[in-house]
Parts: sequence; structure tokens; C-alpha cells
Amino acid sequence: MEEIKSGEKTRVLVVGATGYLGKRIVRACLAEGHETYVLQRPEIGLDIEKVQLLLSFKKLGARLVEASFSDHQSLVSAVKLVDVVVSAMSGVHFRSHNIPVQLKLVEAIKEAGNVKRFLPSEFGMDPPRMGHALPPGRETFDQKMEVRHAIETARIPYTYVVGACFAAYFAGNLSQMGTLLPPKKKVNIYGDGNVKVIFADEDDIANYTAKTLNDPRTVNKTVYIRPRDNILTQNELVQIWEKLTGNELEKINIEAKDFLADIEHMEISHQAGLGHFYHIFYEGCLTDHEVGEDEETSSLYPDVNYRRMDDYFRMFL
Repeated sequence: MEEIKSGEKTRVLVVGATGYLGKRIVRACLAEGHETYVLQRPEIGLDIEKVQLLLSFKKLGARLVEASFSDHQSLVSAVKLVDVVVSAMSGVHFRSHNIPVQLKLVEAIKEAGNVKRFLPSEFGMDPPRMGHALPPGRETFDQKMEVRHAIETARIPYTYVVGACFAAYFAGNLSQMGTLLPPKKKVNIYGDGNVKVIFADEDDIANYTAKTLNDPRTVNKTVYIRPRDNILTQNELVQIWEKLTGNELEKINIEAKDFLADIEHMEISHQAGLGHFYHIFYEGCLTDHEVGEDEETSSLYPDVNYRRMDDYFRMFL
């Protein structure tokens, strides 16, 4: 399969475009000047918010393409229109969990034979590094590895974008579970709070993704989102918030054994979330390995003025 020639306009199909990250990727692709197609699934039915979102993409210049995962030929026809396919399908247990559905997309791309790059739904922890992950949260990584295996077996050129905690879920709440807002009096600190974690604004994740998809430097590579100024410990994150508000919070340190003590008695979605928090904040799974400059987004794309966490916090003031 030929690589996209420099200077050519890239045609990209976004799957999962009405989702949390997908809608940002659509806007980022349009802003980057890519000819952007959006998969419109007939199963959308009476979901008025999704319909209106699709129409808003159309207004911005995106093209809607009807196809269904239950109709293989419609998927083949859709991917034949483009050079690149980006999937942003949800892989978290408390929302829709659709990672394995991407195998149908891989089959369609394989049959179409024209796609020069596929970016599957990744964007978080790096799955090959998570073979030891706690169940049931490990299911997400196992499924992502299954999708990767299918892509590589089919010899479809790929880019895997990984490596950061979504700021809305992990930063604005000072990494507290069960809320998306900053605590007012007390904050739970995981262990000693000194494990390095990576935070990124979701719009920045989308912007970096849009830049990688036709970059010859990122073909058949894992690209890590590691905004340098956003590699922070939980303690540092809390300190930024305290400095902005002038309010010192009471710190409650939670040991690893206590954090996982009642995990088996919780709902599946909560068990999965606890496991992921454990790997990030106790084990440091995002920062326990080196990344070369040619694999790191803020080195590859220094022109992206990513959002620092002190600026991110200002919307909560």
C-alpha cells in the first residue's frame, strides 16, 4: 500500500465520531485541512443528540457516510472512499464498551485494500505493557491487543496513539474517583502521591492524532502523548490547584492494599476503574518506560501549544 504523498490532501474516515473523543477528532481533522468523512450508522435511531452532532459536522465541512457494522459491504464501501481510518470507539466499562467491534472494521479495510493508515481506538495506557493488569479492567487491553494483532496480520499500516490520562476524568477532580469536580476540603492521595502521571486535555489528544495520521514518521509506530509540562505527580497536581485557589486541602494517604481491599465486592465497571487507577497511580504504568523523541508528540509537533494543567484548572474557579 502506498504511503500518502507529502502535500496531498488526506481523506480520513472517523468511526465513533459522535463519542467523547471522536467528536474532537472530527473537528481536529477538519482544522488540519483533511478531507473528513464521518461514519453515520443507521442504528442511531432516535438519538437526537447524535443526529444533531452529525449535522453540525456536516455544517463544518465533513461528509457523512452511511454504513453499519452489521453490513460488511457497507463498511467496505465507506473505507474505499478514504486514505486513512481513525476509530474512536469507546473502551471503558461505564460507557459503551465496543473495542472488539473494530475487528469488523479491520476486515472491511483488508477487503477494500486501499487504506494507507489505520488508527484504532487506543489513546490511554499502552496495551502491550498491560499484560499483568488486574481483571476485569485487563479486558480492555486484551481486546486492544486482539485488534492490533488483526491489523498487523492483515499488514494494514497503522499508528497507535497512546499514553495520557484524559484531563476531564483525571485532572479536574485531582484524580478522585466518583466525581469530575475538584474536592473542596479533603483529597485522597494514592500511596505517597509521588508517582509520575501524564495528563492531557482531550482537545490536544485529538489535535495530535490529526497530525499523526498522514505523517510518514509515524507509520507503523506507537506514538506517545507526553506533554512535558503535564508529567506530574498527584501531589504536584494538587499543589497547582491549591496555589490557584489559595485553599489547602486535607490529604488522606491511601496505601495500595487498602485501595484494593474491597474490589471483589464492587460492580464490574467500578472494579475496572479501580484497577486502572491502581496501575496509573501506584505502579506508574504511564511513565515507567523511556520514549524516544521520534515517538513523542510534543517533540514531533512542537507547534501544538498544548494546555497546561494550571490553565486547565482555571475553568473550575
